[in-house]
Amino acid sequence: MAYRLQRMMLTPIYRKMLRFGLPLLVLVLILLIVLGSADRRAAIAASFAGLVESVQQRPEFMVNLFRVDGASPMLAEGIRRMIDLNLPQSSFDLDLAGLRDRVLELDAVQDVDLRVEAGGVLTAHVTERVPVAVWRSGPNVELLDATGHRVMLVGERNDRSDLPLIAGRGANMAMPEAAELMTAAAPIMPRVRGFVRMGERRWDIVLDRGQRILLPVDQPVAALERILALDKAQDLLARDVTTIDFRLKERPVLRLSPHAVAERQAARGQD
Repeated sequence: MAYRLQRMMLTPIYRKMLRFGLPLLVLVLILLIVLGSADRRAAIAASFAGLVESVQQRPEFMVNLFRVDGASPMLAEGIRRMIDLNLPQSSFDLDLAGLRDRVLELDAVQDVDLRVEAGGVLTAHVTERVPVAVWRSGPNVELLDATGHRVMLVGERNDRSDLPLIAGRGANMAMPEAAELMTAAAPIMPRVRGFVRMGERRWDIVLDRGQRILLPVDQPVAALERILALDKAQDLLARDVTTIDFRLKERPVLRLSPHAVAERQAARGQD
């Protein structure tokens, strides 16, 4: 027996089992004995929870201030009311992803980045939507950004008289095209009263003096540029014309005012 035990001790696999396996087995037995009692498990869990809480509540992990950057005062106040944080609060208790989703529910917010910065300050870096047009849709008057996303509701059109007006069903969905038309129409923008979406397919441009430009479904910007070129060469828009119909690019139509028609008929009668 002694000989066999000596031979086993000289075998590498048995030496490794005695060196590592026996202590591990003893450790497992101790853990089983300790954790076998429900009271002991509850006490260990409570001790661990207390340790975690004591670390999380340390002053260096506490958030004492909430700051909003990049937003107008009205929007910043709206963000503060929506988040409604009870400070001071541990940074470990803050659900930054959930708070970000709540802030993005605001129409005027395009993007927001929430982060806890040095000094215990939770900062919201906001990218605010920039309104480029006023959309009159039924009883509502809304501000839209360049993508057609609603920025906010306004009481009436005169609240933002500095922005061009668009109207008609589906005008917000075609806002990128409307923005291109606004850029192309820069030379006559002082005379433009609004851009009207017709049948959710094409645009009309309403000017002062009762004039209206009817644009085609396809390539409306090119058609508008052609009209502006004619106006520059022949003062087309300065003439007594009520409608410039470019819906058929191959056969544009000009509609004269009743006064201009009467004068033309009178001139023909004299001839």
